[in-house]
Amino acid sequence: MIKGLPGGEQHRCGFSPGWSIRAYTDTLDLALFQGAFCFSCHEVRMHGTAVPPALATQFFDAGAPQARTLLALSREAAP
Repeated sequence: MIKGLPGGEQHRCGFSPGWSIRAYTDTLDLALFQGAFCFSCHEVRMHGTAVPPALATQFFDAGAPQARTLLALSREAAP
């Protein structure tokens, strides 16, 4: 779902991510990647062993169906 997020334009909000996702190998030692999503400025910041520097900061269309689904799933998973 994350890979299918359409690109978007940068908006200014000061980057205040409300949600993040981590992916691990089978050993759970180091995260392959973590993506912190800010649905206000439409920015995702990625870091981890599987993230090339060129992909560390990206912008997405927060109104796209994939983004709305990701936000809904994140809200459902929140305690």
